[in-house]
Amino acid sequence: MYKTAVVAFLVVVFALFTVTSSFAADPAQGGEWLQLFNGRDLSGWKVKIKGHDLGDNVGNTFRVEDGVLKVSYDQYETFGNKFGHLFYEKPFSNYIIRCEYRFVGKQCPGGPGWAFRNNGIMVHGQSPESMEKGQSFPVSIEVQLLGGKGKGKRTTCNLCTPGTNVVLDGKLYTRHGASSKSETYHGDQWVTCEIEVRGNEVIRHKIDGKTVLEYTKPQLDEKDGNARKLITAQQGDKMLHGGTISLQAESHPCEFRKVELKVLKD
Repeated sequence: MYKTAVVAFLVVVFALFTVTSSFAADPAQGGEWLQLFNGRDLSGWKVKIKGHDLGDNVGNTFRVEDGVLKVSYDQYETFGNKFGHLFYEKPFSNYIIRCEYRFVGKQCPGGPGWAFRNNGIMVHGQSPESMEKGQSFPVSIEVQLLGGKGKGKRTTCNLCTPGTNVVLDGKLYTRHGASSKSETYHGDQWVTCEIEVRGNEVIRHKIDGKTVLEYTKPQLDEKDGNARKLITAQQGDKMLHGGTISLQAESHPCEFRKVELKVLKD
């Protein structure tokens, strides 16, 4: 009788501990960081490279070595416009994503001049399954990562808008890019960036906790052919409320040693 009561008590305690632990670890509750990159492999991620089928990691472009997620081109003879994206398997709407990145080595031969020390984090993106085989970039909001050229000013955490528009300073912004107010980061130093994404309300780019660019109302650009398909799929709604997250491969080697996300309450 006594043993039975003790066993029953322990079962209840274990159940309560399990529920409490699950709640604390559940990123959907907010407050906890979800590690999108596990430091070992590309589990949870999907590769899409222009001109190739989904899942074809051409030249082992995206790889994990020594606990670092690398964008590499040592198996390429020439870049050949093989723009690549590494998609996380789940879409998100309200969240903060934090990455530590750096540029290393030399640009792949044949890479465009504008892609020198250039990469990006795409948010509110379309799914990789919906991309055309020859599509260069997913329709998305791009947080552009740039490294300095050794001298002069070159901001990072800028904005690019493949197939999208935003409202900037109270006006619809239809140009492809906008610069942030960040410092310039030369060399191969690690840089920490955060992107605060709140559905269709506001997106903030931050470096070291300081906002360097902010805009509102991310939306599909009806003048873009790929975006028009998505507008049709959304029954005419242009506004972006969520979507995929992806890391770019634009011809310059880049490394990520942390990719983590905190879900925010709606």
